[in-house]
Amino acid sequence: MTASGFGPATGIGSLPGGDAREAAKAVTGTFEDFPHLPELPARGPGADMIGRTAGMLVELYARVEPSGWRLGDRPGRDTKRAWSWLGEDLDALEEFTQGYEGPLKVQAVGPWTLAANLELRNGEAALGDPGACRDLAASLAEGLRLHLAEVGRRIPGARLVLQLDEPSLTAVLRGQVRTASGYRTHRAPDRQAVEATLRDVLAVHGEGPTVVHSCAPDVPFALLRRAGASAVSFDFSLLTERDDDVIGEAVEGGTRLFAGVVPGTDGPLSDPAGSVMGVRTLWRRLGLRPELLAEAVTITPSCGLAGASPAYARRALAHCVRAARSLADNPE
Repeated sequence: MTASGFGPATGIGSLPGGDAREAAKAVTGTFEDFPHLPELPARGPGADMIGRTAGMLVELYARVEPSGWRLGDRPGRDTKRAWSWLGEDLDALEEFTQGYEGPLKVQAVGPWTLAANLELRNGEAALGDPGACRDLAASLAEGLRLHLAEVGRRIPGARLVLQLDEPSLTAVLRGQVRTASGYRTHRAPDRQAVEATLRDVLAVHGEGPTVVHSCAPDVPFALLRRAGASAVSFDFSLLTERDDDVIGEAVEGGTRLFAGVVPGTDGPLSDPAGSVMGVRTLWRRLGLRPELLAEAVTITPSCGLAGASPAYARRALAHCVRAARSLADNPE
């Protein structure tokens, strides 16, 4: 583990299949220095990204409608299913982390992606109602506090890392999230409000390390840094030279980069050195010291692996570890 509280390589979160024990065994066996809590959305509603996090909310409940997840008055079958899946995943992770000491990552959907994808009773996204956004963020913060406490109780040697998944954040900031009719888009919230809400949710982890992940283009690095994220996780292939300044500022400011360099869907994998060649090129372009690489970068898949085949997913995770080793051994 590095001094920053992170490890050299880890996964994003989701994996194919539906066997919690098999997933936990694969993750802990591959990422010996930085495992994470696997997510298995193929199991169905409640194991998907939105439903899983909706199940963590406190005093807010959601159910599945034909259009997606919608907030309701009481916990129904879908909420209870989300609780059950999460409990099963925690049981499996606890089994395979007996005696583990080191960083351990848990993931949840962030407040703005949740607001863009959770419907109110009228069928519109919560994003269109500032009061609903505030209530949702507060409920999420409390739910994450309880979740972190539960994981810490089960795996007492772990130093927990909280990851918020925000794939919809760029669309939210640009006012590109469509209304239920599809004819209009929701107005972009004030950027300061977006930043403040993220800061409040990240703050539930206190001084613990936090990551914000997005595999969408144009990740708002500067906003996430100001909100207090210790690290930013992104699809490395989507970077352009226009991002050089914000990347350089992030690294110099102590923000860790979770570089998604391994494809998230089936395909050929290059040799480990080839996978991190772009990271080294970026480093040279920014004029950063090569020896900083291992201290500033964690290698990951480009996004979750739920859409990959089980065989490819296993290879991709192992490839991340080898690529991180190549980066540390040959920073030039």
